[in-house]
Amino acid sequence: MGTERMKRVARGLFVLCVLLLPIVAGAQGQAWIAQAAAVRAGAPAPGPNDTQLARTVAARLHAVPGFGAVTVTSAAGVVRLEGSVSDSTDRAHAEQIAVQQPGVGAVDDRLQIPGGVVTRLHLALSQVYGKLIGLVARLPLLLVAVIIVLLSWWVGRTISRRIHLSRFSAHNPYIDSLVARLVNWLVLLLGILIALDLLDATAIVGALLGSAGVVGLAIGFAFRDIAENYVAGILLSLRRGFSPGDHILVDRYEGKVVALTSRSTILMTFDGVQVAVPNAIVFKSVVTNYTQNPTRRFEFTMVIDVAESIREAQEAALAQLSQVDGVLADPAPSWLVDGYMAGGIQLKFQAWVNQRESDHRKVRSEAIRAVKLAFEKAEIDGPRPVQYMLTAPLPPSMARRFGMELPTPEPTEPEGCGDTSVNHDIDAQVVEQRAVHDSENLI
Repeated sequence: MGTERMKRVARGLFVLCVLLLPIVAGAQGQAWIAQAAAVRAGAPAPGPNDTQLARTVAARLHAVPGFGAVTVTSAAGVVRLEGSVSDSTDRAHAEQIAVQQPGVGAVDDRLQIPGGVVTRLHLALSQVYGKLIGLVARLPLLLVAVIIVLLSWWVGRTISRRIHLSRFSAHNPYIDSLVARLVNWLVLLLGILIALDLLDATAIVGALLGSAGVVGLAIGFAFRDIAENYVAGILLSLRRGFSPGDHILVDRYEGKVVALTSRSTILMTFDGVQVAVPNAIVFKSVVTNYTQNPTRRFEFTMVIDVAESIREAQEAALAQLSQVDGVLADPAPSWLVDGYMAGGIQLKFQAWVNQRESDHRKVRSEAIRAVKLAFEKAEIDGPRPVQYMLTAPLPPSMARRFGMELPTPEPTEPEGCGDTSVNHDIDAQVVEQRAVHDSENLI
């Protein structure tokens, strides 16, 4: 019974709410209408200026491809943009166009970007189609740009070949090659710049230069040794410390210079082995050039028995040395006593040879043979590899103690001193080389 009463009360309340709802809604609607009327009464209505402003902004937007679906309204200087654009870039562009119009106080951007797959695909295809149309329209200019690049490449090759053949630097072929390649690249770069300007793509040059700087820095660190060898090759070519065919010793490598490349110095050893020495090593090392100064000294040592006369050996050896083919008379051959050993006396002989007329090693070999022959003719023996057992008399001190007379030994060498004057053999050569380096001499 109580439950039935509660159901009746609930039904009555529901019916009462349904009956009161239209009354409440009507009152609220009247309030809203009154509020809107009050707002309209205080705000200016769209006038002729707003209409003209909306038309002007719409005309500017519709002149841009992709903004045909944009609608423009204006009220009190506030421009509202509605419709759809392809992406956020176009949306920002449309807002920028509207803001730039004189008389626009603010922009209410309500543009939509389509999110459907089909719509997005259609927009992408439209953009690709537009770019293809633009590319086809610019094909003649593109063809002309390619022709300009090819023509600049050919002109650069022709000019560089003429520079190389004309021997721009007669004493430095490496500089000839470097200048020729530099001219070739400069002409080609000029052609590329002209082609980009023709295609109205000069903005790419700045991007390329910026990228080239970063890439060049990275390559410099990654290929530091290659860059070091290249720079060292240029400096070696400018210094001209040696020429092709010169006999040089650099670090532990000895041979004749074959070529100087951008990376290494090519040597041919006397065993017929080709050695490529990195230019950085050549630049940092002490280079001994045996060919640049044609006059070169050679020396060798001969050992004679302690019982032989040093003076006779000297005279016989120098007389024979002067007759050897290739030995120079000025400076004249010379000699020195280089050491005294238990088995013999070391004599060092020195002579000079002109390397442009004679081979240094062959002349030295022939000189050794000639001195040996002179010793044989003069019956001057070398050290004897035998031991002698002699019965010696009493020592002089003991002989004098017992009153014995000792024989006076005869000297094996003539009395008098040898030549001890200052050696001036290379003074003339030093003066000649100083004249060659006079322009860069700092002392």
